[in-house]
Amino acid sequence: MIFFTTFAGWAQGLVIALAVGSLAGAPPTRELLLTALSVALALSMIGLGCSALHLGRPERAWRAVAMWRTSWLSREVIVLPAFIACLGIWLTAELAQRGTPLILLVAIVLTVLLWVCTAMIYVCLTFIREWSHPLTVANYVLLGLASGLLLCAGLGVVTGDARYALACAQWGIAFTALAGLVRGASLIRNARLRPVSTLQSATGIRSPRLKQMSMGMSAGAFNTREFFHGKSIWFIRNVKTGFIVLAFIVPIVLIGISFATRSGTAVLAAALIQFVGLLGERWYFFAEARHPQNLYYQVIG
Repeated sequence: MIFFTTFAGWAQGLVIALAVGSLAGAPPTRELLLTALSVALALSMIGLGCSALHLGRPERAWRAVAMWRTSWLSREVIVLPAFIACLGIWLTAELAQRGTPLILLVAIVLTVLLWVCTAMIYVCLTFIREWSHPLTVANYVLLGLASGLLLCAGLGVVTGDARYALACAQWGIAFTALAGLVRGASLIRNARLRPVSTLQSATGIRSPRLKQMSMGMSAGAFNTREFFHGKSIWFIRNVKTGFIVLAFIVPIVLIGISFATRSGTAVLAAALIQFVGLLGERWYFFAEARHPQNLYYQVIG
């Protein structure tokens, strides 16, 4: 899921960068458009493959669509293939030089829907308060936009479209700064949360001097693996520091250097380094969630 959400978000931001510019009357060059659409399609397919790998029985994945009326996961399973199909149609139309504004609008709508569906899978889990907040949706959207815009800027450098690369770099750094502020707000909020459950409520033992000495199970099981990362506090703190630096600070500095020196290499480095940082951010997003069941199944004493 870490790779799926990061790759898909990268592709979604790239699609927005291409579609909005084209609709605004300042489209990218044909070479950049075809290259970026191909990259977005490839990233989406890689993301889809990554999402299938975490399933115990991938051949039954089609059943997920059955609960589309109530499940955000089912809605995501529907929207993601539609998004990929739209990219394929858009790329085919551009190759035939028959692209239309309607395709661009549909791509934008599906992109936004995919962000919302993916984020709401976690927002709707009210018992995990770190996720159940509108900031989760904002983070998915802003991080996707920031990374996609910087990727488009990097591809603009590669294909020689300096005008579009400059515009995407400017917007990309603005959204990177905004995403950093919003992610910082969510980190501060989550750090202030205090567990509703306690050892007493989890075990039913009311003694005020209760101390947990071992797991609630004699051996590892699904509960001890699926909902807990198993890493030390030192490791978690370093991942947090690392993604803040790599996803936000370093890209801003590198884009600033590129503006001052007209360096295309700095733009490419900013996009790639930010992607590494976003992998760390997404890992921390999952690790940050304090699942109530871990009070019983994990050692905290």
